Amino acid sequence: MTDLTNELTAWDRDHFFHPSTHMAAHARGDTPTRVVTGGDGVYITDRDGKRSLDAFAGLYCVNVGYGRREIADAIAEQAGKLAYYHAYVGHGSEPSIRLARMIIDRAPAGMSRVYFGLSGSDANETNIKLVWYYNNILGRPEKKKIISRWRGYHGSGVMTGSLTGLELFHKAFDLPRPPVLHTEAPYYFRRADRSMSEEQFSQHCADRLEALIQAEGPETIAAFIGEPVLGTGGIVPPPAGYWEKIQAVLDKHDILLIADEVVTGFGRLGSMFGSDHYGIRPDLITIAKGLTSAYAPLSGVIVGDRVWKVLEQGSDQLGPIGHGWTYSAHPLCAAAGVANLELIDTLDLVTNARETGGYFRAALTDALGGHPMVGEVRGEGMLAAVEFVADRDERRFFPAEAKVGPRLSAALLERGVIARAMPQGDILGFAPPLCLTREEADIVVAATAKAVKAVAAEI
Repeated sequence: MTDLTNELTAWDRDHFFHPSTHMAAHARGDTPTRVVTGGDGVYITDRDGKRSLDAFAGLYCVNVGYGRREIADAIAEQAGKLAYYHAYVGHGSEPSIRLARMIIDRAPAGMSRVYFGLSGSDANETNIKLVWYYNNILGRPEKKKIISRWRGYHGSGVMTGSLTGLELFHKAFDLPRPPVLHTEAPYYFRRADRSMSEEQFSQHCADRLEALIQAEGPETIAAFIGEPVLGTGGIVPPPAGYWEKIQAVLDKHDILLIADEVVTGFGRLGSMFGSDHYGIRPDLITIAKGLTSAYAPLSGVIVGDRVWKVLEQGSDQLGPIGHGWTYSAHPLCAAAGVANLELIDTLDLVTNARETGGYFRAALTDALGGHPMVGEVRGEGMLAAVEFVADRDERRFFPAEAKVGPRLSAALLERGVIARAMPQGDILGFAPPLCLTREEADIVVAATAKAVKAVAAEI
């Protein structure tokens, strides 16, 4: 190691508070410090020269791949013109206005305006406030509860962490907080009644939602939030008929639908939006990761027509809306977004996500589907997951302390591929850049098969 390498490692352990990290273990030096220095296509390189195929696109976000000069140049050019100005009181910049138009052009039918933030978490905080504002303007102050789903992921703030339905994000944080409620996750593989068909399980989920609404009082339920495909909760596509049945319940009780498309927006499912992919009719859509492919932090709320009309009504009654972020519609981030969406179109990455993603999932199934430790291979578009079990016939899971998922992701990293051990289960998640080729997909599958073989031998 060089002196600089040693110094960076020491500074990291002494001063850097890493998110989603075992803090004590890292401070002691029990976990490695990896300093990433570069990236190209689907690969990243660290300070030691180790090159890894990133089969999780950072955190589902580097959709166009690493090292795209078009986006870097757009950011630099905008920095030379105007690095920052706020978006309050009708102010804007050319890239922020252009990007809003580009998003609406690509969004599902019935969407009207885009509110910009910086992260999916703050975008969902905006959604919560808009839902409450909407019902206050309509004279329904009691209609404020928001229903999320167990295993959903919607952020790490106080309210967005409450929307999230994962134990890790609640433990020791006094979460979830009211008025957030949770209903059953559409997780067919983990259904309690194994005799149910997918359609029957979807109806079961809709019935559970209806029962919760009736128990709480339909007049108190403001909104339902869900990812088109469960992301951090296990990369779980919905069972057949799920969204149609859920939408019917929401329509019956005049409940707004928030589609959290932070992961699925802008091509990851092989469609521009997950809402169109599954026939969802949202009132609000959360966007972030794929909006800039993480070249700059930017999120957004796409507001549907019926909500926008009420927001306008509210301004006529109350004056300017009392909500805003200093960095909303930041010009540098918006410039990155414009260049990114142009690249997605130019490279036809939505089609590649559909076709190469299907090839990748089929190859994973061929390589691992018959393994005695593999309970399920699933996914959609350029999203895939392999769930591991102690006994596939009995669908018996490994004890959490065995840490099978983390061991598998570590074994895969040793073989030059990055995947993610998902929480609350032994699940290996894949979300490669949308530019993944079939040859690169084969590399991921081969390395995964070797990692599974190695860990299975240890177990």
